[in-house]
Amino acid sequence: MATSKPRILPWLVSQLDHGQLEGVAWVNESRTRFRIPWKHGLRQDAQQEDFGIFQAWAEATGAYTPGKDKPDLPTWKRNFRSALNRKEGVRLAVDQSKDPHDPHKIYEFVTPGFGDFSQWDTSPETSGRGSTSDIQEDILDELLGNMALAPLPDGPSGLTVAPEPCPQLLLSPRSDNPVPCSNLGAPENPLRQLLVPEEAWEFEVTAFYRGRQVFQQTISRPGVLRLVGPEVGDKTLPGWPITLPDPGVSLTDRGVMGYVRRVLHCLGGGLALWRAGQQLWAQRLGHSHTYWAVGEELLPDSGHGPDGEVPKDKEGSVFDLGPFVADLITFIEGSGRSPRYTLWFCVGESWPQDQPWIKRLVMVKVVPTCLRALLDMARLGGASSLENTVDLHISNSQPLSLTSDQYKAYLQDLVEDMDFQVTGEA
Repeated sequence: MATSKPRILPWLVSQLDHGQLEGVAWVNESRTRFRIPWKHGLRQDAQQEDFGIFQAWAEATGAYTPGKDKPDLPTWKRNFRSALNRKEGVRLAVDQSKDPHDPHKIYEFVTPGFGDFSQWDTSPETSGRGSTSDIQEDILDELLGNMALAPLPDGPSGLTVAPEPCPQLLLSPRSDNPVPCSNLGAPENPLRQLLVPEEAWEFEVTAFYRGRQVFQQTISRPGVLRLVGPEVGDKTLPGWPITLPDPGVSLTDRGVMGYVRRVLHCLGGGLALWRAGQQLWAQRLGHSHTYWAVGEELLPDSGHGPDGEVPKDKEGSVFDLGPFVADLITFIEGSGRSPRYTLWFCVGESWPQDQPWIKRLVMVKVVPTCLRALLDMARLGGASSLENTVDLHISNSQPLSLTSDQYKAYLQDLVEDMDFQVTGEA
């Protein structure tokens, strides 16, 4: 005979009273506030006991049977959070989920006489997932609340440390495994390929001299890419050189040709670009100052200043996959604009703020084609449940056939998996 699923609040109070789950406890004598451990699964010190409350709820609702089902921490956590957030009598009082030593959340019963659950928790839980809007709100809250989940590394591998640099995976410093809590055995998410250090992203590089397209190349190589002039310079530098053409091939104005050649000559060792984990990093190795911004694929946004200047003596982050995925989810839900993913670099001159960008001597556009593919998939899916095919354009990837719901679920899990690091300027 089938048993009904438990109600979240009576069940939770029972767990609090028994005190058998690690870190789950009342925090005041009146038993109106309680704490829940909220450790991220990618932390170095993550243990399965840290997620006991989420697993216990999954078992209580029949969503998980040990020995039969495959453990799925992101789903357990999301289902628990969604079930709790649907109850009006409980609110989040303190969010310490980004505490580096003791990440947790404190909830509070706000309904008088909360022990009488018959008054406001009369129906059994029918689903742990909640509505789409509930899930979306939870995902964004998790994104913003986990900004410092593990000790920050000193930065990605430098350009001069080894002959062939291999930037360290930011998701999990000091580990070759991007998911330290691997004993949880979560089902494979094909979008996680975007974070694997051995997977080379594909980049479409386009160069413009005074607004005229003079070069375009699509390249997929691991490690560092270096944008260099016709005079390659120091060939002992690490990375794969992408050589920009001499302006004499495409320009006729001798004065402009001379200025462009000077900018290209001052590129020296080049403009280096590489991926480490979920971020893209850049560093200039020559004298040409370079400014960058994330804009539309068809043209840079010259209505405001640059997002930054590419540093010379250190690495600088120029793109973070985390906010892009978060914006992509809100776009799919119809509550945001399409996220931007195109990097524009202005070489040798100041950013064309409030000026036509086509007047700049050298502009370079870099498109990570995997991000273009993700946005195209979001646009194709819409509200349809029909399958669409997406190619991530990274090494060793195969075209994926996903329904709209599957795609959103994978993106949501990717948000859970990513470690959103705060990169401050030195």
